[in-house]
Amino acid sequence: MELKSAGPPASEKPPELFSFRTIRHFNDFLAANPEGCRIAVEHYLARIDQSGNLNAFLEVFGDEALARARQLDQKRKSGQAPGKLQGVVIAIKDVIAYQGHTLSAASKMLDHFTSLYHATVLERLLAEEAIIIGRTNCDEFAMGSSNENSAFGVTRNALDTNRVPGGSSGGSAVAVQAGLCMVSLGSDTGGSVRQPADFCGILGFKPSYGRISRHGLIAYGSSFDQIGLFGQSVEDITQVLEVIGGPDGRDFTASSQPLPPISAALRQDGKNSFRIAYFRQALEHPGLDPEIRERFLQCMESLRQSGNQVEPVDFEYLDYIVPAYYILSTAEASSNLARYDGVRYGRRALGTGEDPVALYRRSRSEGFGREVKRRILLGTFVLSSGYQEAYFTRAQQVRRLLVDHTKLIFNKFDVICLPVSPVTAFRFGERMDDPVSMYLADIYTVYANLTGIPAFSLPLFRHSNGMPFGMQAMTDRFKELPLCLFSHLLMQQ
Repeated sequence: MELKSAGPPASEKPPELFSFRTIRHFNDFLAANPEGCRIAVEHYLARIDQSGNLNAFLEVFGDEALARARQLDQKRKSGQAPGKLQGVVIAIKDVIAYQGHTLSAASKMLDHFTSLYHATVLERLLAEEAIIIGRTNCDEFAMGSSNENSAFGVTRNALDTNRVPGGSSGGSAVAVQAGLCMVSLGSDTGGSVRQPADFCGILGFKPSYGRISRHGLIAYGSSFDQIGLFGQSVEDITQVLEVIGGPDGRDFTASSQPLPPISAALRQDGKNSFRIAYFRQALEHPGLDPEIRERFLQCMESLRQSGNQVEPVDFEYLDYIVPAYYILSTAEASSNLARYDGVRYGRRALGTGEDPVALYRRSRSEGFGREVKRRILLGTFVLSSGYQEAYFTRAQQVRRLLVDHTKLIFNKFDVICLPVSPVTAFRFGERMDDPVSMYLADIYTVYANLTGIPAFSLPLFRHSNGMPFGMQAMTDRFKELPLCLFSHLLMQQ
């Protein structure tokens, strides 16, 4: 897809000097600069224009973002109170509905579809005066771990353009990594925010299931999907979370539990100690890179030396996590994507006459890519007569065991720590011919989605191959406050 950009090219009108540190510092910048929103938007449009080779964006809303920036600057000059996110430049993954804008899920099936309404998260961002700068590339229908499954070309890791950025939210991760926006939104069904954050060396956050409304998010696996966030600081992510989180009458899975004032708690200078668990079997897994294992254990020892309680715990269900996840998620995908048949939604094939079966078959064959077709077929199989009890029902039983066992762990511990990925960002094409290997790489991330707990991907380390990697922290459901406090603590060390 051709990148649509607007606004003055960098070669014609260099933007004023601007650099972004945190949203809090940006607020100070706005207070000192009457044209601050415009300056920021022009800065990011120039950066995006210079970074087209990364293919992070499918569409840039340049004229629209500049017009909104000028409107917000004028509002500030008139003395009106600013919104909580005034001028904050945000990119959104191409699975989140933005009224009047293309919503394609990086698929030919929806290439020309225009959203008729806002997702709840977009309504809340716009109400607090954020600026949406564009929609980002991703794996088709959020199915993938490398951003190689987009119908509109791969997104490239800004640290090494021969390597993947992770997926499925690779475009949103690179947008933050390369300094093309301040914060970005992704979706996390089995690690699709945390793994690309790990590969790109930035922060990635998945909230508890139900903490953020899914209204307006294209469904992949409805009992797994959550909108998540990418950023450069824990405080930035919590400030956006406080705006977009909370109950929503249009999403019955959205929790009514109030979100505590996390960002204010982060600014307090209190000292906290934590009871930390990590899974012994996860560190003994043969697929884990030795350097990742070594640095993870060093981090655990450092936390212990700092006065935290750190213990390995046995977790005998590790080998069941990936099979259970892919059985359940593909079953839900098969159901959710049935609507894209060329009649109700999606691309309609031509030349099929009046034969509805031929229309469905050809429309779906032309509209869906290889990985989406694979997962639909897997999901249809595990739900089929004679196999549902053997696969789907047993996977549900495994999920129940995981939830119950996780509750027992959190009776004794505050935080569970795991690696994010068994490897660092790999090169393009390395795993495309081996989908099972690609699926197994999700061994450490799908656990949080199966159990519905919040998780933070923290960029703490650098591998000898030059690529970043980090650690994953998780807390009990709706315990985002201690999770963010713990993550903030680690990022300050």
